[in-house]
Amino acid sequence: MAKGRKNGLYGGVSEELSALMRTGWADTERHDLEQAEQAPYAAARRAALSARFPGERLVVPSGNLKVRSNDDTYPFRPHSAYVHMTGDQARDCALVLEPREDGGHDAYGYVLPRDGRDDDTFWIGYTAELWMGRRLSLAEAERVLGLACRDVRELPGRLAAGADVPTRIVRGVDPALEAAVTTDEERDTELEDALSELRLVKDAWEIGELRKAVDSTVRGFTDAIGDLSTAVATSERWIEGTFFRRARLEGNSVGYGSICAAGEHATIMHWTSNDGPVRPGELLLFDAGVETHSLYTADVTRTLPISGTFTPVQRQVYDAVYEAQQAGFDAVKPGAPYRAFHEAAQRHLAAKLVEWGFIEGPVDRAYELGLQRRFTMAGTGHMLGLDVHDCASARNEEYVDGVLVPGMVLTVEPGLYFQPDDLTVPAEWRGIGVRIEDDLLVTETGHENLSAGLPRTSAEVEEWMARVAG
Repeated sequence: MAKGRKNGLYGGVSEELSALMRTGWADTERHDLEQAEQAPYAAARRAALSARFPGERLVVPSGNLKVRSNDDTYPFRPHSAYVHMTGDQARDCALVLEPREDGGHDAYGYVLPRDGRDDDTFWIGYTAELWMGRRLSLAEAERVLGLACRDVRELPGRLAAGADVPTRIVRGVDPALEAAVTTDEERDTELEDALSELRLVKDAWEIGELRKAVDSTVRGFTDAIGDLSTAVATSERWIEGTFFRRARLEGNSVGYGSICAAGEHATIMHWTSNDGPVRPGELLLFDAGVETHSLYTADVTRTLPISGTFTPVQRQVYDAVYEAQQAGFDAVKPGAPYRAFHEAAQRHLAAKLVEWGFIEGPVDRAYELGLQRRFTMAGTGHMLGLDVHDCASARNEEYVDGVLVPGMVLTVEPGLYFQPDDLTVPAEWRGIGVRIEDDLLVTETGHENLSAGLPRTSAEVEEWMARVAG
């Protein structure tokens, strides 16, 4: 029986109550479930992973609940590698690839099955089904995932009994499973690298999910701009909440903490407090993305004049960032070095900063020394997918030092940030931050801007705001 809650109002469970709770339940096994749309794609991904590690057992956990306080937990989000390889989002699970003599693997989903009704575990304890919601039975999980499934509670013993099988595990996800195996940290890192690299090129199903994420994000941006007058009367939080409502309505949630940065907050790269005022005459840097039910996320930024019209200095900065983004767009095509879009955008911004007298030229020298970084701060983009900064563990030669191929999805997001206390620029420039970010799919002939539904030029932004915000 589950451990009792300290300071609970009930001291225990009588035998009569226990007997009452175990009787009178209908058989709710579902026989109408169909295989998930993602299942055949996940099977192909597992085959690709198998080919990289013949003769070795591979363990990819989903992760566990994390306690926020007492019996309250943080919202659960499974490890992205587990989702990618299974399509499953359940907690306390693991994918295990068991090696075969022919060099391939047999794949098993170790899942936490439904609680039985023959003891009290199904209703006592904050992780019980009556508290947390119905889980899938083993048979149901097999039908949905297209994967042989076993009870995850057996897995530590199975791993310990098979200690002679060379094993790799994704570390830092499930301490109990990690303790049940003897592995080498360097070899485990190679597994994590491989799992990241297998996400670099999206399959057709993933691209469809990213389209959904971006389309919902476009609607969320439109919602927020339509509500801008209320934000002016309240705070950045109103913008955050408006977008969050769309994300929860059409997807799982937001893919990352929304950045609703008004005024000088726009100069803070990861401003997520969103508790500042929204004042006419200033800019709003709005960076947000909807995460779909399958956990694929968009990542889009627009910088908007809160009053509906850019001031001359704001427009000057905005147009420079737009031109830099367009230079980055032009470099996104198959066969191009991954770094090309970043270098094109940064070089353009370096030239503008030299032209304005904010850094010392000539441009080639300024760019070589990275002087523009005082005002551009970050890189110009990243891979996108299950994680907002997807494929982060991929080896450099496969990612930043690699080349673009069709099926890759990445952001292009140059920016200029003039800090409010920066005495090297004129006073009217201080506190201005501008970023423009779009999600690009590399195609056979170039690229497609998945987020083209949002305006990009300064004139288009002003027209859009006049139409949507009134």
